[in-house]
Amino acid sequence: MKVLVPIKRVVDYNVKVRPNSDGSDADLTNLKMSINPFCEIAVEEAVRLKEKGVATEIVAVSIGQEQSQEQLRTALALGADRAILVSTDSVVEPLAVAKCLRELCVREEPDLVLLGKQAIDGDNNQTGQMLGALTGYAQATFASELTVQNDEATVIREVDGGLQTIRLNLPAIVTADLRLNEPRYASLPNIMKAKRKPLDIVTSEELGVDITARTNLIGVKLPPERQAGIIVEDTKQLLDKLKNEAKVI
Repeated sequence: MKVLVPIKRVVDYNVKVRPNSDGSDADLTNLKMSINPFCEIAVEEAVRLKEKGVATEIVAVSIGQEQSQEQLRTALALGADRAILVSTDSVVEPLAVAKCLRELCVREEPDLVLLGKQAIDGDNNQTGQMLGALTGYAQATFASELTVQNDEATVIREVDGGLQTIRLNLPAIVTADLRLNEPRYASLPNIMKAKRKPLDIVTSEELGVDITARTNLIGVKLPPERQAGIIVEDTKQLLDKLKNEAKVI
């Protein structure tokens, strides 16, 4: 069984991002970049499927600038067998990403596409669903548990009312939620081995995909700072503050 795992290069989740001086975009100068955390969970789940003997090949995919090779090499060090970079200097929106992945699905014919439910930079939560619509594959989002057996995938997913269990016929698309697993760290020997694993580079033009942006970014700004809280002496003072100052009652 072949597993396709799309990953995205994002600012490391420990780094605080600030806007440019003109507020036109986020300032990413000299910031630490890493694999999107939800994508990392997807890579880990694919590796676990391979360790169980369910998956036979894991293909990591990224769509972005040449620097995304760094994150692909990390995925290879974590256990992916080979990688593909769709190289572009443009800002790629979820629909364009889904279209590129659809073309790669036609070429690679994966049995399972396993990706993070969303990226922490845009928080769009759209790519997996759009890919399902474009390919016609069965899909399950927000997976907290995944089992693959006999050409079927059983997914426990988190919904507002609790947990929902669904069964999918392969090929299928599954988006990983936070509680699906805890990703491992890449060992030094595996990091060295990853340098020798194949990494192919293609362009969106070679895939026949138009990645022209359909939205325009108007501006970026930090959220307003919250005022410091105060300590009240009793309930009477609390009610007075809520009524006369906060004006919420």
